[in-house]
Amino acid sequence: MSANSNAPAKAEDDKQLLHLVFGGHLTELDRVHFDDLSKLDVVGIYPNYATAYDAWKDAAQRSVDDAHMRYFIVHLHRLLDPDAA
Repeated sequence: MSANSNAPAKAEDDKQLLHLVFGGHLTELDRVHFDDLSKLDVVGIYPNYATAYDAWKDAAQRSVDDAHMRYFIVHLHRLLDPDAA
């Protein structure tokens, strides 16, 4: 019996694949260049792509009337461990 019997069991391969969701107002529609970096909207950091996608979709839908407002998902886990498969 473990020291904390109320803790959920975790598989050995249960990894956090961190993803960042953020957005901002672009200066032009055909390239990623933000109008004002101090006004970036950092939505959050999520433990997997599915939850990051849901957050991205929600943020993007809130700004649908502004064609220059774009949201992105950054795969932080790839930056933190670039050698991982």
